[in-house]
Amino acid sequence: MRAPTIALFVCSLVALAWPGDTVVAKPKATKEDRSHWTSLGISGGGAMYCPAISGVDPNLMMVNCDMSAAYISRDGGRSWEMIHADQLGGNTRCRPCWHPKERDTLLAASGWNGRLRVSRDAGRTFADLGNIDGGLHGEIHICRDKPELVFAGTDKAVWRSPDGGKNWKAAAGPTGQVRAFASGMAAPAKKAAPVLHVFVATSAGIWRSVDDGVTWAEATSGLPAKDVRSLAGCVDGGGGPKPKPGALYCCVPGTSDNGKYAGGIFKSEDLGQSWQSAMGEGTNQDTKAADDWAQGQICQYQRVLCASTDPNIVWAFNSNTGVMPPHHTAAFRSTDGGKKWAATFFPDPRMAGYNVDADYTTTGDGQFYQNVPEGVAICPTNPDIVIQVDMGCCIVTSNGGKSWFNGHCRAAKEKGFFENTGLVVTSVHHYFVDPHEPNRHYICYTDIGFARSLDAGKTWHWWGKNEKAPWRNTCYELAFDADKPGRIWGAFSNIHDIPNNNIIGGNHNANGPGGVCVSENFGETWVECKGLPLAPVTSICRAKLVLEKKGKPQWLLVAGVFGKGVFTSADDGKTWQERNSGLAAESNRRVCRVQAHKDGALFALVTALRTGNSWNDESGLYRSLDAGQSWDRVNASQPLHWPKDFAVDPQDADHILIGAAAAAGKDEAGLWQTTDGGKTFKRVLKEGSEHFGASFSPHHKGWIYATLCEGADGPALWLSKDSGATWAGCKELPFRNVQRVDFDPNDEEVIYLATFGGSAWRGPAEWK
Repeated sequence: MRAPTIALFVCSLVALAWPGDTVVAKPKATKEDRSHWTSLGISGGGAMYCPAISGVDPNLMMVNCDMSAAYISRDGGRSWEMIHADQLGGNTRCRPCWHPKERDTLLAASGWNGRLRVSRDAGRTFADLGNIDGGLHGEIHICRDKPELVFAGTDKAVWRSPDGGKNWKAAAGPTGQVRAFASGMAAPAKKAAPVLHVFVATSAGIWRSVDDGVTWAEATSGLPAKDVRSLAGCVDGGGGPKPKPGALYCCVPGTSDNGKYAGGIFKSEDLGQSWQSAMGEGTNQDTKAADDWAQGQICQYQRVLCASTDPNIVWAFNSNTGVMPPHHTAAFRSTDGGKKWAATFFPDPRMAGYNVDADYTTTGDGQFYQNVPEGVAICPTNPDIVIQVDMGCCIVTSNGGKSWFNGHCRAAKEKGFFENTGLVVTSVHHYFVDPHEPNRHYICYTDIGFARSLDAGKTWHWWGKNEKAPWRNTCYELAFDADKPGRIWGAFSNIHDIPNNNIIGGNHNANGPGGVCVSENFGETWVECKGLPLAPVTSICRAKLVLEKKGKPQWLLVAGVFGKGVFTSADDGKTWQERNSGLAAESNRRVCRVQAHKDGALFALVTALRTGNSWNDESGLYRSLDAGQSWDRVNASQPLHWPKDFAVDPQDADHILIGAAAAAGKDEAGLWQTTDGGKTFKRVLKEGSEHFGASFSPHHKGWIYATLCEGADGPALWLSKDSGATWAGCKELPFRNVQRVDFDPNDEEVIYLATFGGSAWRGPAEWK
């Protein structure tokens, strides 16, 4: 490729050091870090669902997330491990069930399709179970008094297995979407012998069976509505020599009856034959919002919990009608069967009675962001142990709500820093090691923006309200000043998931604000670099300009602006110039990545523009040889309608890799390689429908890493040691949605992964 008049040099973490630059050596990772995959960064931070607690061993807990993973805790929720994707996928619609007698047996729905799987070793491995037709919904229920009898819900039916889940039949009678089950031995009449009673709540009512689920009768007398949201109970009164009368609890939508609260929590003391309101003293019965931040005018009770040991202890979880007590999301608890209730949950440091451990958001922002729990669970044998999960938090009590601790993060010794608990539910765009101070690490996040570490990834500080960029949702990329330690530029936006399917498929709005910011203090605070269009900035890089005539080297800052193209700045971001001549069409300048090469080439990747079933034909990789003044499409010989990322060989700008997803009904998914600057392309890897990108190792000649984001049926991380001729998938990594591979310039034995929904990971640079 012809050398341009102006040579461009990129300063990046994977590039070779400039002549005269000082590379600060750092201790290599420990032996353990080299041989195992370890999750890094802020844990929590994403939506969690469907928790479950074992009644045999309350230390065993399970949680699902909406980013494809499921997690197990073996210490009561204080630390977690991701279940390998080969064993179980996360499911957000069906609560799993720990066996009531066998400690190590767990039944769970796997993946978005919700197929039933069983583990016999406490969640380490799983196998398919049974023949249920359709994805599971609601929950799985193993009858404590007859464990071979198992029930499960779908969105249309109740399924019954008389043999521990091996064989299933749909039950006749109940209709609607299954919400929950309850069961227990009880006498249907005085002096009668106890029989097993099974109850199911659905979106269409409550049903009872006294013949092991063969036949069912509706049990909704006294309920004001049949859209039952939750069901729980201690049917047999807790057992023992002097059992209490049993009780069932449910919740239905709350309404206003001429300004008086109606609906909410209901109770049955006669095995579902009749129901009475349990909206006792202490409950939130608001029918009017208390402030502008209320989740609704009327308090809604979404979930109830009751253990099998005491029918008088019941929990209820509500939406708020205002931020501060008594209007907040309170986690109400009653010890007298619903006559009196007390709020147990005071998560905001501004609240009197604040009783939840501080996490990174309450520390950084000084407040708790309330959500109705996406899922709750109680230990069946201990009503004091409860877990609730929401859009970013997993919070546990082991003392009946007197205090709560965070399962999603753990405070470190240094104030404002937090340790990873393994419950990682965040999307990461990049992981960076500071080129000047290698113990400083940085993570670019979706939804939670940005975090930094001072101890090489052991603990993390999340940016607080006085530290954030103006666009707080997403940090896409960083660029470092090669000459001034601490100066960093960041690409930010309030729009996330570019260039993944939520954006390309139209599930998320792509027209949102963003910009470039600069930090002068290693990312502690950020200041906007004005002059750019108010649009998502998805990429930032810094190029070194070396004039042919002797003179002081100059730097060029290059930004990719989604929908607006490429902009450059020759004064460190004070002013910007649009550089879009030849860069696709104005209607599709959806730039998602920019990079520069030391031989003088500047690259910009334009990702897909889809309207219905129509795909724009100008997507692809563009190259400029004149500092962005003009552009040509590199992949003109190989159209790619949905490219996601690319890599350029640091030693040869004609050697380029492009990751592409399936689009336009054409066979384009895979990793594409050119060694002649784009004249010809060859697909060197295809392992799924949505390849993301690739990376050239800065330490090993000929080593290439490839990643898959969504649609991977097997490993999402691949390694070639022969420039793409042969590949080996990493089977040990538990997560399947990987976006990028990043490197430590001073340690050739480890790599860092940025994943779509599983946070960042550190692991071995090679595998068999």
